[in-house]
Amino acid sequence: MNALWRKDNEAYTNSMIETITSSDTEPPAIVITGLSKQYDEFHAVQDLSFEVASGDFFAFLGPNGAGKTTTINAIVGLANFQQGAIHVFGHDVVHDYRAARRLVGVAPQDYNFDRYLTVLEILTYQGGYFGIPYAEALPRARALLEQFGLWDKRDKEIAKLSGGMKRRLTLARALIHAPNLLILDEPTAGVDLELRLELWSFLRALNQQGTTIFLTTHYLEEAEHLCNRVGIVNQGRLVALDTKERLLNRGSQEQLCLRLERPLREIPGSLDAYDVRMEEGGQTLVVGGAVPADYPRILRALEARGAVLVEMHTKRHSLQDIFLELTGKRDEL
Repeated sequence: MNALWRKDNEAYTNSMIETITSSDTEPPAIVITGLSKQYDEFHAVQDLSFEVASGDFFAFLGPNGAGKTTTINAIVGLANFQQGAIHVFGHDVVHDYRAARRLVGVAPQDYNFDRYLTVLEILTYQGGYFGIPYAEALPRARALLEQFGLWDKRDKEIAKLSGGMKRRLTLARALIHAPNLLILDEPTAGVDLELRLELWSFLRALNQQGTTIFLTTHYLEEAEHLCNRVGIVNQGRLVALDTKERLLNRGSQEQLCLRLERPLREIPGSLDAYDVRMEEGGQTLVVGGAVPADYPRILRALEARGAVLVEMHTKRHSLQDIFLELTGKRDEL
């Protein structure tokens, strides 16, 4: 078995050398062109096109059911698609699947470990899938388990790990073959704040070392904190694709937040000139497009409706504000 792994790994290394030396510049990590995926009458993804540059930290955001996981599955060969093309570092994921898949590590949202394997076996077996002989996979596995604080759990079965440990092991397994592209589907879902910050620090360092990272997350502050470029998908279609800074500058004006003593039933008509929304059942008003000179007029309009102001402050637009504006999903992230 080890001989077969070694032969396959050498062939792969030689093919990668040929690919690198045949081009002066590295191709984009991901190129998706006209991707469409349909389940019966449901269009999961519709004419999706975008690129992720090599070395980028890219956030792929959208509400539940927007097409994020379908897109990931198409990239790694877990879902067929009816139209379009996907290339990973220049390799077509359909016609050159083996070369493309070797360059990708995937950390899925759901745990899909073999329950009968130990922690160490999970990593060494995963290395075998990518042609890494056991003698090489073992030190790699040890380094990763030590990195994630799991070496003392190496002989434990998966059922005996906590949720946070399983999340770390998911990431370690995705990295065992040192992929050029790391795809993370909700990597910090269900973990405590301390572990989340640790993972953020690790991912930032990994990206700085040259690994391209493709992230989906419902924690939008996570994307805002980590990522360079952002794509937002809604109902299977791309609705935004830009750098994080440009997206945030789209809503560069400050918002005025007004907390009232009692909820309002409706927004006063005298505030129609502003972008006003009610939150917390009408007890908080968020006013966009206002400048300090407008504040007295806004307060007088509320006083005329009998509203009593408890607190007032301003805030800048966040990535969450832009996300909600583009998707219309205020209650479901």
